[in-house]
Amino acid sequence: MTHSTSVQLATDAAGHPHALARAFNTFDPEILDLVYEPGSVFVPRPGEPTTGSQRLRANGEFLALRVPIRVTPRRTYQAGGIALLIVDWLVEGVAADGSDVRIAGTATDIARRGEDGFWRYVIDNPFGVADHPDSEA
Repeated sequence: MTHSTSVQLATDAAGHPHALARAFNTFDPEILDLVYEPGSVFVPRPGEPTTGSQRLRANGEFLALRVPIRVTPRRTYQAGGIALLIVDWLVEGVAADGSDVRIAGTATDIARRGEDGFWRYVIDNPFGVADHPDSEA
């Protein structure tokens, strides 16, 4: 399946982070949302899960920087049609407003293969095990 901008979804779990990067780098939140299941969760900040229109809005905030993402998958653990993806990622460059940007993390994500054979996020947790600012050590 391709969107009108030719963003290809992944047919293998290990390729899903690269599908996210292709979609992210269009800077279009509607296109990026294609890599998610409809009821999926995106965690833009540790301890702050979002879904639905909030997920779309939270991803839009990252995309508004207009700085591309680079992904380096570290591990893919798959059990049938479910996968745990551990992915290093980096958003680094000059933002649309001229400011320097460097945001990085190691994601712990869950993806599922749909009936159509394409992988989509169920949980996109880009900051992985980073502590919530209000959590106790």
